[in-house]
Amino acid sequence: MAGAVDLSALKSRADAQAKSAGSGGDSGGSGGSGDAGAAIVEVTEANFQAEVVDRSMQVPVVVDLWATWCQPCKQLSPVLEKLAREGGGSWVLATIDVDSNQRIAQLFGVQSIPTVIAIAGGQPVEAFQGAQPEEQIRQWINSILDSQRDQLPGIRAAEQGAGAAEGEQEDPRFTAAEQALERGEYAAAEQAYQRILDAEPDNEQAKAALAQVRFTARAENADPGAIERAESAPDDVDTQLAAADAELAQQRVEEAFNRLIGTVRRTSGEDRDRVREELLEMFGLFPEGDQRVAKARRALASALF
Repeated sequence: MAGAVDLSALKSRADAQAKSAGSGGDSGGSGGSGDAGAAIVEVTEANFQAEVVDRSMQVPVVVDLWATWCQPCKQLSPVLEKLAREGGGSWVLATIDVDSNQRIAQLFGVQSIPTVIAIAGGQPVEAFQGAQPEEQIRQWINSILDSQRDQLPGIRAAEQGAGAAEGEQEDPRFTAAEQALERGEYAAAEQAYQRILDAEPDNEQAKAALAQVRFTARAENADPGAIERAESAPDDVDTQLAAADAELAQQRVEEAFNRLIGTVRRTSGEDRDRVREELLEMFGLFPEGDQRVAKARRALASALF
């Protein structure tokens, strides 16, 4: 569940819906209205980018995928809402009616509901399915907060009673980058994140955001036909890179990794360095501990040495 889901893939569609709808949509769940400080928000395709992806850069966003006909959902959702209110802004609950937002359900590969997915830094990090006891859910959320506290600045701010001053806590450098991303100005967003890294090379939030921006820009222009062309042009580095982007955009993760590892084996010099760097950037899209990345890293080491 927690793979390299391109959460920004809904962005252009959401922008169009936001312009035409003017409001957050019609969701049947109970929850907040979607204002910036709400601990519980109702999410549709129109506000997915702002309420899930963007907010997950500050605090974890726990996505509750439910439906009105789902009996276990009626047991689970009130528990999640209670814990979200108790969280004091250290995390956000995003409720999504899968019947009204089927594209989001498809994006996450949901096979049964309720499904609950934690998003941090724009990527899924943990998930579970089915109703769970309150104490077990509380422990699950606490483990996410513990693992993300050093990466997401909003967690400590909320825990220190500064949740109401969220706007004051925001780093203006990140704000500028996020605004550029919202406008679809990927080059400007990339430059903004790169400037942060130039000043702070170890800033993990900027590293993750930069990798996501670069991939999102490529994924929006990914050509599925590149995969077929790449089969007849194994030595064409540009074609192999384009094919890997298309495979990753289609969630064919291992195929994308294997393609670039094979290209590393066949190339040398600047071409090899270029492919290696793009592969390492792809690894950065995935949560720490992803077994597909671990396997690919071993294969890459073997190809290089």
